[in-house]
Amino acid sequence: MKVRKAVITAAGWGTRFLPITRSQPKEMLPVVNKPLIQYSVEEAISSGIEQIILITALGKRAIEDYFDRSFDLEYVLEQKGETKLLQEMRELSSLVDICYIRQKEQLGLGHAILTAKNVVADEPFAVLLPDDIIDSRVPVLKQMIEVYEQYKTNVIAIKRVSSRDTIKYGIIEPKRVSGRIHQVLNLTEKPKPREAPSNLGIVGRYILMPQIFDILEVTPPGKNQEIQLTDALQLLLKQQAIYACEFEGVWYDTGTPLGWLKATVAFALKQPDIGQELREYLRQLL
Repeated sequence: MKVRKAVITAAGWGTRFLPITRSQPKEMLPVVNKPLIQYSVEEAISSGIEQIILITALGKRAIEDYFDRSFDLEYVLEQKGETKLLQEMRELSSLVDICYIRQKEQLGLGHAILTAKNVVADEPFAVLLPDDIIDSRVPVLKQMIEVYEQYKTNVIAIKRVSSRDTIKYGIIEPKRVSGRIHQVLNLTEKPKPREAPSNLGIVGRYILMPQIFDILEVTPPGKNQEIQLTDALQLLLKQQAIYACEFEGVWYDTGTPLGWLKATVAFALKQPDIGQELREYLRQLL
């Protein structure tokens, strides 16, 4: 069955960006002139996704407004003769079919995904975490869909991390299949370096079979008393195979201020209108 739907989670508190996230959703922080959430939406669309289920929470209304029509703004742009900007704004509100679900309690990534059960139904689906922005020639989700079409089962995205960073990510125990594809033998949530089965960390992209919902419903709370997706995938391994795609692309973890700054600078340097001037400024600054 084709992967038609994608769940994008945007319900977290964004505590690492306080105080700005008191009133501004972290997912709306800009990387150059686009918010974080738009990069995930565009990656999904470029990978052939037809419907996006966006998981939000209290205080995230700005996300819904962003992807909606803004008739007042469009009128102003039309009156000013800003035809290019006007077209961009109209295209933004018609990118893809988006529905919104509110996670009423922040009980972990696994719980956030579980809230989409009734909309996803019995189809395989993708999951994208907006914190992870990946600059790649071929969208990472599209790379993963190619693996899914070969094996017809769960696929997760992975990238090599330093040994000291294993405590930040889910880590897999791999069995190399071919090229950048590995079969997952085991998963561990944020292990200490000496306990990590490898240095292959899970990045925020997944293709999951619908059976994951039944598993999530019985997954006990893990670290931080939250329902961890990694724990659920460990249980799912007893029923279904999971493959890992070591994707091609540059990965930015924008879940921290430093990671967000790195992504902003990297993407800004690629902009034809400001890249060269920014590069010269950075040279002077350093």
